[in-house]
Amino acid sequence: MSAAKKLRVTQVRSQIGRAAHQRRVLLGLGLRRCQTSVEVDNTPAFRGMIKKVIHLVKVEEIHG
Repeated sequence: MSAAKKLRVTQVRSQIGRAAHQRRVLLGLGLRRCQTSVEVDNTPAFRGMIKKVIHLVKVEEIHG
């Protein structure tokens, strides 16, 4: 079983009213507004960032 090389992260909820550290994590992932997507490497660092804001984003594996 091989892990996905990339993850597509889509922001589905607003960062308005969220804690400052959650807003910084979204910026660190490259997400600026709702319904935007970015592709990030499937590494422990990015998975940890995603875990902090999992309630604000949708995550899909990209195989290829």
